[in-house]
Amino acid sequence: MRVCFDSRPAADRRGIGRYARCLLDALRREAARRGGEVVEGHHPRRGDDLFHAPWTAGALLRPRVPMIVTVHDLVRLKRRGELLRAGLRGGMRNLALARAARLIVPTRAVAEDAAAMLGVDPDRIHVIAEAPAGAFSPRPDDEVAAVRKRHRLPEDYLLWVGHLGHPDPHRRVPALVEAPRELPLVLVGTAGRWARELPGAILTGEVDDDELAALYTGAHALVLPSADEGFGLPAVEALACGTPVVASDGPALREVLEGRATFVDAGDVAAMVTAAQAARRPAPEPPSWTWEQAATATWDVYERALA
Repeated sequence: MRVCFDSRPAADRRGIGRYARCLLDALRREAARRGGEVVEGHHPRRGDDLFHAPWTAGALLRPRVPMIVTVHDLVRLKRRGELLRAGLRGGMRNLALARAARLIVPTRAVAEDAAAMLGVDPDRIHVIAEAPAGAFSPRPDDEVAAVRKRHRLPEDYLLWVGHLGHPDPHRRVPALVEAPRELPLVLVGTAGRWARELPGAILTGEVDDDELAALYTGAHALVLPSADEGFGLPAVEALACGTPVVASDGPALREVLEGRATFVDAGDVAAMVTAAQAARRPAPEPPSWTWEQAATATWDVYERALA
């Protein structure tokens, strides 16, 4: 089997990029083990047996071979009133998803959304969890001190990780910034002008995985105020670095983090900050799932799609 894998999102520093990079590396090893091949491209070419788009933006309306699409979440479809960028392009994308041979999703919660909102047969939807990249582990004191010095961070801080290029209401970042707190709040991710104007927060901008691991390690706790998540990869990464997690109580986050995080009612950001400041180490271990297991499960989906 020769699989064409759309690697365009791999350049993205956000979770979707980490998913594409980690899965592609593991898939290459899985392909070698099974006598297959993985090639990169955003359209299948002659000789390709199957096409995998690891993001919904890469889904094709007219795939020439069976197509697999990874759907990380359906937040934009669920909150169309808040996120007005859906429109025609969103409708065409949904049509492309309906034409996929199989969908891969990170949680059962997203699988249920896909079946209900896209009309996809549940038998064509496969739940394959994500995992922290190898860079995410507790970092030594000198690395933590260096990253604190680089970004002028205090000894103790709360951490939020995500994309700040444009305001997404469901992420509740302004409410998090405005919530009463004793510890400083550090926001990690590419920041647009709106984010740079948030009062009372420390912005690091975009960082690489090693620097992010040090930021996780040095944090008092990670806060995740959005209940509408598809998986919550930053929470799993934080746990891998030994950092406690406080999250909004939502279906996907509860599914991934049950017994590993402190949950607060969705929307009660003040209570979330209070719980985060009260968090204590050691944090629970992250889920044991690995990218090698994800690649094995993904290759099984490829074989089922071709069968």
